[in-house]
Formats: sequence, structure tokens, C-alpha cells
Amino acid sequence: MKTSSFTVAIVGATGAVGQELLRLLRERNFPLGTLRLFASARSAGRSVEFGGKTLTVEEARPGVFGDIDVAFFAAGGPVTRALAPDAVKAGCLVIDKSSALRMDPTVPLVIPEINPQELRRHQGIIANPNCSTAVTLMGLWPLHQAFGLKRYFVSTYQSVSGTGAEAVRELEGQIQSHAKGVPLTRKVYPYQIAFNVLPQVDTFGANGYTGEETKMMLESRKIMGLPNLRVSATCVRVPVVRAHSAAVTAEFERPVSVEAARAAVAAFSGAQLVDEPAQMKYPTPLDFAEKVKCGVGRIRVDTALENGLSFWVTGDNLWKGAALNALQNAELMIREGLLRPKAVAVMT
Repeated sequence: MKTSSFTVAIVGATGAVGQELLRLLRERNFPLGTLRLFASARSAGRSVEFGGKTLTVEEARPGVFGDIDVAFFAAGGPVTRALAPDAVKAGCLVIDKSSALRMDPTVPLVIPEINPQELRRHQGIIANPNCSTAVTLMGLWPLHQAFGLKRYFVSTYQSVSGTGAEAVRELEGQIQSHAKGVPLTRKVYPYQIAFNVLPQVDTFGANGYTGEETKMMLESRKIMGLPNLRVSATCVRVPVVRAHSAAVTAEFERPVSVEAARAAVAAFSGAQLVDEPAQMKYPTPLDFAEKVKCGVGRIRVDTALENGLSFWVTGDNLWKGAALNALQNAELMIREGLLRPKAVAVMT
């Protein structure tokens, strides 16, 4: 292989995001030499097919990162806190999906279309944003650049795949039970999710906001470089399998117009403008599942705020909200010469 080939690890390889990373590594032709897959002791020993080869999942534990160039962590905060320092000590770059280190001032929180310069100050770990934050900012960032953001209000419509594979099975099982006329069972969510919406994503804090809602506020501030940004979020779980949506109302410093807003979104690399109300064209989760860009539409001048705009944005929570964003960060670092392989890798 060429010297540009990298030894890559996925920690949490058997989970939903880990599986998407496997797919995207192949589809995006990442310069991969050796790939190693890690998961919990319970999943160790499983076989995974990749690129015509059978790979065996190893147990994620200290001491396994010595020959790895970049490790994508997709196994939750406790695993990140336990293993990321060991990986960094071994000279491995960690790109982490969990919320464990997002607000650590020494850890860059990066969406490459928005704040790629932050990649240069990493100290071995780069954090991935929350899925709802990432999708929302794909619509909000180009408008901020055009008009200067003061504050925003958002209500999310989050798919069950954001909770995990078990939640997807629960939704499908409840729909099947309903069709058969038998009692519906629930385990993952506190209420039935089929044919319902739940105004709770994560646990409630003392102020009445959930963890997800607080993450959207804090992460937006950090990613956009607006430490005093005012955000009010209501995060809602909906019976959709894949792709999150958000209804956003934002107030800006400068006068706004629908025409200028559409032009700003259309020119932004992270978004696809789908906004033809007369033809009933707007983004939906089905249209933007497994898409690189997020869809933005329903752009209109808000009737309650001065210099306000309201819009709708939809994006794949497993891609832009997780696996894709992490991979894009690594790809950008390679292009910029910020990530180099330790040695020539040979695919195993």
C-alpha cells in the first residue's frame, strides 16, 4: 500500500454508528491500510465482513492502540473516558462521538463546514457534536454568516435510531402489534413511541430542560464561536426510523430577506436548498436519510421577531449527526497534512 494508508480503529464497531462508519469508510474510499474493530467483551469474537474480508471484533481495552493512527470512538461516554487517554498516550488520534469531552476547553468540537480551523489545536482528541446540534447548524450557520445571529429557538423531531438499534426494533414491533390487534409492549421509552411523540430526549435537569436541549445550547455556542448565544430548545422523539428534523426560528443583527437567506443556504457546502412552497417541495426525513448534505426549506420571514427568519432542516442523524461528520474531520485533517500514518500499513 502507499504511505498514505492509515491504520484505523472503530471502538464500538458493532453499534449503529460503528456500522455506518464501516460503510462510509468503504464508500468514501478512505485511505485505509489496516482496519481493527473493537467493542465490549460481550461482542468480542464476532465476525464482520468488510471489503471482501472477514474481520474479528476485539475487546476494547487499554494497550491496544499502539499501532493505530486514528480511532473513531462510537461506544459512549464511559468508554471514551476510560480508553481515550490511553489511545492518545499511544500516539493515536481519537475522534469521539460521545458527549464526554465536548465541552472540555482543550478538546475541539468540530463540524468541518463551520469551524475547521479548530482541528489545528487538538491535543489528541476531537469531539463530534450532538446529532441534533449538527443537523440544526447546517441550516443556521449560513444564515449567521449572512445576517449575524443573535438568538434562536428550536423544536426538534428526532428519529428513534438516535436512541439505538433497540429503539428501532421497539418502534417496528409496536407497529406490527398494532396491525395485528395485539397489545403493544415498551421497554426503551417511557411511553409508546408508535403513533406518538415524546417531548423528552435525555433526562431532565433542575431547570426543566433535558440534557439534549442543554447540549444544543452549549454546543452551538462552542462550534459557532458565540459564547453568549441565547438558545431555547425543545427536543422531541418522533416515530421516524432515521434522520432528525428541526423547526428553527432565529433572530439576527441585520435585516433579513427570504431571497438572501435562500442564496446563503444554496451556497453553503453542508446544505441542500429544497424550498419551493408553491410546488410543496421541502425536505423530509425519508428524502435525507443516507445523504451527505442536510436539507433546508420552509424559509420565511418570522412574524414575531425583528430581523427574524424561520426555517426547517432535516439531516441523517447517523451520518452528519455522527459517523459522517467524524469521517469528514479525519479526511480534512489528511488533506491539510494534520494527520499522517505512523508507518506504511498493509490491509489485513
